Amino acid sequence: MNSTSSNDLIIENDGDKLTLTMNRPDSSNSLTPELVEALITALSITRPIRLCVIRANGRNFCAGFDLSDIDSLSDGDLLLRFVRLETLLQRIHHATFPVLVLTHGHAVGAGADIVVAAGSRIAAPGSTFRMPGWQFGIALGTRRLTDLIGTDGARDLLIDTRVVNETIALQMGLISEVVAQVDWSARIAEVLQRSSALPHDSLQNLLALTIQDTRAADMAALSESASVPGLKERIVAYRQRVQQSRKR
Repeated sequence: MNSTSSNDLIIENDGDKLTLTMNRPDSSNSLTPELVEALITALSITRPIRLCVIRANGRNFCAGFDLSDIDSLSDGDLLLRFVRLETLLQRIHHATFPVLVLTHGHAVGAGADIVVAAGSRIAAPGSTFRMPGWQFGIALGTRRLTDLIGTDGARDLLIDTRVVNETIALQMGLISEVVAQVDWSARIAEVLQRSSALPHDSLQNLLALTIQDTRAADMAALSESASVPGLKERIVAYRQRVQQSRKR
């Protein structure tokens, strides 16, 4: 097994399996521009693989965007970050190999979008999911979520910014399975074995033909919503509302 690591992402190449581990545990693996770019690059792998596993170190899977530097950002800076995030999500969703996400703790915003974009989605007991993007007017991953859990489920989740646990997420189809972390290795091996049932070319064609290609429309919707003037102010206002609600 070949392993490379950076401050943000650990990459393990093990035969037919690629494992990407987000490695910012102190910040709940919030997504910096550097981490997003590292994930995009890693998912651009050209050699044939049978499975890509995306997971995270620490107590939580992903807290969404890292906006610790928002005071220094412009609307244009934020727009670029959203565009690159959508690029990452499309890379996951339209990968030429199966992608399995293993989530635990909290998956919020862009973190939940990573889960939704994957073909297989395993959650540990105690996992929660929340997608607040429409609170500040961002059309990120809405069509992917709707395709996954249906129109009513998506509207219910997004309008109310609901927090759902792994039991409800499983019922909705947001995740595929609930598996304790201690059993993840065995489950990964089973998924890898199943993904080896077809020749590489057949597997790639199957994946392409069983998913609707809406990449251009999704990027257009994201860009249109994020380019409305006042993006930074909307995000700051939302964060202030969240902070105030926590103090009550």
